[in-house]
Amino acid sequence: MPQRKPRISFEYFPPKTAEGKERLLNETTPALNALEPEFFSVTYGAGGTTRDSTLGVVSSIHDAGIAVAPHLSFGGDDEAAIGGLLDTYRELGVRRLVALRGDTPSGMGGSAQLVYASELVAFIRERTGDHFHIEVAAYPEIHPEAESYDRDILFLKGKLDAGADSAITQYFFNVEAYFYFLDQCQAAGIDKPIHAGIMPIINFANLLRFSRNCGAEIPRWICQRMEGYGDDQESVRNFGIEVVTQLCQTLLDSGAPGIHFYTMNQVEPTRTIYNNLGL
Repeated sequence: MPQRKPRISFEYFPPKTAEGKERLLNETTPALNALEPEFFSVTYGAGGTTRDSTLGVVSSIHDAGIAVAPHLSFGGDDEAAIGGLLDTYRELGVRRLVALRGDTPSGMGGSAQLVYASELVAFIRERTGDHFHIEVAAYPEIHPEAESYDRDILFLKGKLDAGADSAITQYFFNVEAYFYFLDQCQAAGIDKPIHAGIMPIINFANLLRFSRNCGAEIPRWICQRMEGYGDDQESVRNFGIEVVTQLCQTLLDSGAPGIHFYTMNQVEPTRTIYNNLGL
């Protein structure tokens, strides 16, 4: 029996400049699309702050005949605004969404009402039926605001029960955390796919900062090796590729249904890691 090919997808954020958008669409996307991913996703800034730029990138990728999944959250918007955006995506022919609670944008404090992702999923299903394949977020090392491990798994179950089709995890480097999480999800009655989110190491200082904010643990041995390389950027790059390739290979060998690469809008090192895996 032939082995099922794992689902591979790539994530972007909307560029802040016209030059960045042109590079993303005309250079990065063709290079990564040559790897035949199932789709690209495009993030949606805190409180919907990149709404228009997200829509612009999504439209351009879709117009190129490439499957794309916009991220969506209520943020500071009401149901009419989100409903209008859903209608726009449906009219474009977009068939995937990533539904998130989202974050409060800087400066808004408690003035923005954060709507749970399960409520957003239910709203999307009520308004659009089965038109969209809906992804939601999962947290193998648990969301930094979660009351407990078990409660966080129940929140994920609530999103999937509300109508989501599958989940993508926050990035992680601890493969045992991911598979333990899958076991606990299965025990809680979750039977939908949970795809592994993976962050290639592009800038280690930035990765450390991201990880502190989102609760992703970077193993001490990786930090020690990176610090030992100092300013030797070639060694940092090669070690980062080696570590993430091994992580992905272990995930796929152990039955992960697929990998979602957080590309940071770069072709490399995602392409090299992909090619290393022989996909």
